[in-house]
Amino acid sequence: MKVKINSKKGLKANLSVLVDKKTIQKKMDEKLNELQNKIHLKGFRPGKVPPKVIKNQFGKAIYGEVIDGILKETSTKAIEENKLKVAGQPKIDLKTFGEGKDLDYTIELETLPEIKLKPFEKIKATEYEISIEQKLVDKRIDQIAESQQDYQEKKENEKAKDGDMVIFDYKAKIEGKDFEGNEGKGLQIILGRDLFIKGFDKQMVGIKKNEKKIITVNLPQNYPKKELANKKTDFDCKILNLKIPIKTKIDDEFAKKVGAKNIEDLKNLIKKQISSEFKGSLDTITKRNILEQIEKIHVLDLPSNLIDQELNLISQGQKKEDSEKFKDQNIKLAKSRIKVGLILNEIAEKNNLKIGETEIKSEIEKQIKRMPGQEKMVMEYYQKNPSAVASLRGALYEEKIIELVKKKISLNKKTLTTNEADAVIKSFTDKTEKSMDKDTNKNKQKKPKIKKKNK
Repeated sequence: MKVKINSKKGLKANLSVLVDKKTIQKKMDEKLNELQNKIHLKGFRPGKVPPKVIKNQFGKAIYGEVIDGILKETSTKAIEENKLKVAGQPKIDLKTFGEGKDLDYTIELETLPEIKLKPFEKIKATEYEISIEQKLVDKRIDQIAESQQDYQEKKENEKAKDGDMVIFDYKAKIEGKDFEGNEGKGLQIILGRDLFIKGFDKQMVGIKKNEKKIITVNLPQNYPKKELANKKTDFDCKILNLKIPIKTKIDDEFAKKVGAKNIEDLKNLIKKQISSEFKGSLDTITKRNILEQIEKIHVLDLPSNLIDQELNLISQGQKKEDSEKFKDQNIKLAKSRIKVGLILNEIAEKNNLKIGETEIKSEIEKQIKRMPGQEKMVMEYYQKNPSAVASLRGALYEEKIIELVKKKISLNKKTLTTNEADAVIKSFTDKTEKSMDKDTNKNKQKKPKIKKKNK
């Protein structure tokens, strides 16, 4: 095999590869001998079909298979020998080929840019911790207690009020006529929540057990049968029972009922839960800030084919008109993703960072613990979806790189109250939205001025 670099300009390279006919013939002979033990032809004993007969019968197919193998083997070798880091799929153009001839072809490819990592010491970022106020923990526990609410029957002549549970049967009519699904038995609603039909609860206030009452409301706008949506409907209700809520005592027994060891353990679990809810968003802000600065201090040429591939991924979920409308914005995002990805990969290679199977297994186990009762479903999801495992590996890989970068930059640590955290998250969200709006406005094309023709 002879390899020659025809041209190398920027990230584009063109190589010529020549494989002599003797090498090709040797591969053909090896393939024919291999097939001799596999092919069965009438009139010949198994394994005794002459190579010449096999060639006469299947020559073109065998040659195609051999050439395909040679192309894969020699193109890979040519790229490796010239130490080229290929971006995307190389393009192969056959110049000369055929039985009894040398194989002459060219490889056209784009290479990854050479990346010289800049020092990270000048990068500044803030990593946030959360201080959870006790009143927020208490409020969350009260909400849990409310969701676990017990009820006891009201006295015979007591009237229903907000917060009470009403149990009733009903039969509904529209303009005096029945309709499909117009009856309900033993329905339970908590007055004041307005979760059944808007305006229904208010008309229930003041009713008593065993009383009958007609309640008139409009069916919801999103009612399954569109022809009945928003129609004025009379509900003929019979009140079966009224129940009053029993105040839940928040103590160790209550904590055990909701899966904690005791009340202190429940408070700690709630604190961790609230902290985790904020931490995810705040860590994203820190990470985005670091990545933006890393991107800014590096200047790279980017392979056009990788930009096209990323652009296609970004545009996949967009309508054609939106894809065109946000074209410049999508290109900018594609370039940013590729640039950051290449830099992070270079950091990982320089520091020999890898993600092992143990780390993936450990992360899956963490996810399982966070979803009690759904352990089997989570495990099966990763077993049946290799792409999900690949995605998880990518996320862990990026996380490991970011953690390494954090050790090299000027990282300020700041503790926030939940109100301060809300403000930081809101500010970041508003800034992101404004930036997107700004890019969108830039993309809007001005209407062309139409010159009137002189009559």
